[in-house]
Amino acid sequence: MKSPRRTALIVIIMLLVVGIVGGFFAHHQLAKNRHHERIVATTYAVVQIADRLKLPLVGVPNTENKLPARYKNVTKVGSPMNPSAEKIASVKPTAVYSVTTLKEQFGKSFKQQHIKPYFLNLQSVSDLQRVVTKMGNQYDRKAAARGANREIDHAILKARKRANGQKKPRVLVLMGLPGAGYMIATNRSYVGNLVQLAGGKNVFASKDQEYIQPSDEAIQKARPQVILRLEHAMPQMVTEQFNSEFKSQSFWHQTPAVKSKRVYDLQEPDFDATANMHAAKALGEVSQWLYPRGK
Repeated sequence: MKSPRRTALIVIIMLLVVGIVGGFFAHHQLAKNRHHERIVATTYAVVQIADRLKLPLVGVPNTENKLPARYKNVTKVGSPMNPSAEKIASVKPTAVYSVTTLKEQFGKSFKQQHIKPYFLNLQSVSDLQRVVTKMGNQYDRKAAARGANREIDHAILKARKRANGQKKPRVLVLMGLPGAGYMIATNRSYVGNLVQLAGGKNVFASKDQEYIQPSDEAIQKARPQVILRLEHAMPQMVTEQFNSEFKSQSFWHQTPAVKSKRVYDLQEPDFDATANMHAAKALGEVSQWLYPRGK
């Protein structure tokens, strides 16, 4: 007859073996599930995040931007503003990602195809970092996510040092709209957030609005010292619109920014309406524009 002590030892060993084997199979199953992830990115910003985390994609947006080599032959699912529910459904996705600012673009056709997109909040640099961390955890890319966020943290620290002890410049941010003029981007917009991180003062602040209607009188009164012109869609057309606007409207000539030639054009891929993986580089550029004689 076996002693109680020996019996207990045998039971413990068996439990350990079962635990190890169970853990192995659980890990194997998790890895298998991740291997079968079929992810669709409907915006270029999401494509950038996926590329940085080395995630496989089965669907990417139609874009004029150069797609990473790993996604060269991936199915195009339409423009970010008007993605095709039929094309997305055809690749049998397990996850479809867009951004919160385009949520209204996903209408009835997606419900009919039984597609429920995930909308990522990329309205600020900190929002971007939270998304990168979350996706890194979800898809077992934690090391890559930490590396990406460290680059951004370093850029923020560098921008703060550059602005330290200096008087904040007054900054006006404009977002050009192809064929429809422009809007004013407030501190709640992504570029407005870059201005804030770089140590500038956005002359148009808001509690909840990213963009507001322009007012010639308000712009004149604000007397911006730096003007940033975002040309994220059809940049050539928007640049021509801005140049024509600044030439034909005499009030622009009276702004300190135009007088001192501190008007800068922001274009993709470094700049966009939403935060992206070029955030560190974009912040560095804005920092230098705001503080050309920085520390």
